[in-house]
Amino acid sequence: MKSRETIFVSSAILLILSSSAFAYRQIIDLGGLGTRYNIATSVNDKGQIVGYVYNDFDNPEHVCLFDSTGNGANIDLGIGVPSSISSNGQIVGMYNGRACLFSQNPNIPNMVFGTFGGARSDATSINSSGQIVGWSEKNSSLTHACLFDNTGNGNDKDLGALGGTQSYAYSINDAGRIVGEARNDNASGGWNRACIFSQTDPALNIDLGSLDNTDSWAFSINNANQIVGGAAISSISTSHACLFDPTGNGNNIDLGTLGGIYDESEAFCINDKGQIVGYSYTDTFRACLFDPSGHGNNIDLNTLIDPSSGWFLTYAYSINNNGWIVGSGIDPDGYTRAFLLTPEPATILLFALGGFALRRRK
Repeated sequence: MKSRETIFVSSAILLILSSSAFAYRQIIDLGGLGTRYNIATSVNDKGQIVGYVYNDFDNPEHVCLFDSTGNGANIDLGIGVPSSISSNGQIVGMYNGRACLFSQNPNIPNMVFGTFGGARSDATSINSSGQIVGWSEKNSSLTHACLFDNTGNGNDKDLGALGGTQSYAYSINDAGRIVGEARNDNASGGWNRACIFSQTDPALNIDLGSLDNTDSWAFSINNANQIVGGAAISSISTSHACLFDPTGNGNNIDLGTLGGIYDESEAFCINDKGQIVGYSYTDTFRACLFDPSGHGNNIDLNTLIDPSSGWFLTYAYSINNNGWIVGSGIDPDGYTRAFLLTPEPATILLFALGGFALRRRK
């Protein structure tokens, strides 16, 4: 028979597990490069954080490798907007309108990729093997998802669409599975649909469906092939964060919102533990940790920080497998700033004590 102490600790652990949440420390301001505004876009399991900094919209953005301690030892990697940092620390994004693999060595230039014939391209994701995906323009009205040649020799692969004219790849996992969105033309005019792209044959691309047979888009795929993004809800003229059925059979899960008058949300990232972050638009944008079951137990990340900090968290862009969350928020001075949230050590201790208590018997 279990003791009352064991039952209490066990119940506390189950409560934490069922909430899909962490307790978080005081928010860490990641600082900038002497600039007024900054945003963190991606964090890997080594705790390397990348984003961009800017002063105003008339000055070019600079790629920033942030000091995760918040002590300001940030590194300026030059002009550009980064999207993703791999587990090996490789950074991709856009430089002067072109997809780019950014160099961290001042003596080695960035690797800037071409296009399919148009003016612009963008690298949105890189996996641990160095495979890079994004999109590339064919002309001013035609853009296709792209698997870039990471040797820089220009043998980029057109990933096609779903019968339509447009497509974009947003994420690639370590197994090389690629997701994004693609136009799916049909008799009613077609929709943009969340899509799994084939590396071998565009005819094998998979339409992941939606929530009400309209538009959808996939922003992130983890190494368990779980896919998140957003989908339109035409009945209420908004969109909701969505966990997609990777088989394409349409068993997609509406992740809901935090409520509010706008009832809108999007999921930007899912880690290998199935934890999902993004935003929910209530009366304003709020960084959000989503309940992956779709039961609506979503958490406003602003409720997990000290209210006396003066911060308001607006977007959570990335979460690593250690539970580190990065994004952007409004600091006490009213500026858009990059933030980091890390799990509270007390949470880890509670799990350890719980494991001990569960072995005890009265």
